[in-house]
Amino acid sequence: MNTVHNDELVEYLERNPREGVGVRGFFRVQIEDGKFGDSGWVENQITNLGFRNLSTLLGGIAGSSQITHLALGSGGAPASNATSLAGEAVVRAAVTAATSGSTALQLTATFSSANSFVTNTQNISNIGCFATSTAATGTLLAGNTYASSSCATNQNVNATYTWTFS
Repeated sequence: MNTVHNDELVEYLERNPREGVGVRGFFRVQIEDGKFGDSGWVENQITNLGFRNLSTLLGGIAGSSQITHLALGSGGAPASNATSLAGEAVVRAAVTAATSGSTALQLTATFSSANSFVTNTQNISNIGCFATSTAATGTLLAGNTYASSSCATNQNVNATYTWTFS
């Protein structure tokens, strides 16, 4: 992913400040190979289970989960009590996690056409964070929808998911 896009996220945060202690998530989805779709930075919906898992992880409580995979789908935005991603694609992508600045976690993943994450051309329009690699299992920790983009079987999709803490 191009780090130039992080400047756009910083600008967004400066234009949309919030007070108090909190966590916010943002994602960007980009389609490669010929056609190029870009969602731009979109703020996410952290689910109730996402907040609970974040709390148990910080507390080192048994059963806590770490985000290991991102999923794409063709459905709408998840509700705060959602546990799955609507219209989820057949293959999830493993994340690479890194800190970004002193108050952010950045997750990146590539959905490779070689892994057949879509089996036919379809419109992808949502993304989600999961602690499991198997599609249609596990708990949706966060996710949201974005403007639908057509994705063919020969296209890769790059995704960046950033969690900011303040």
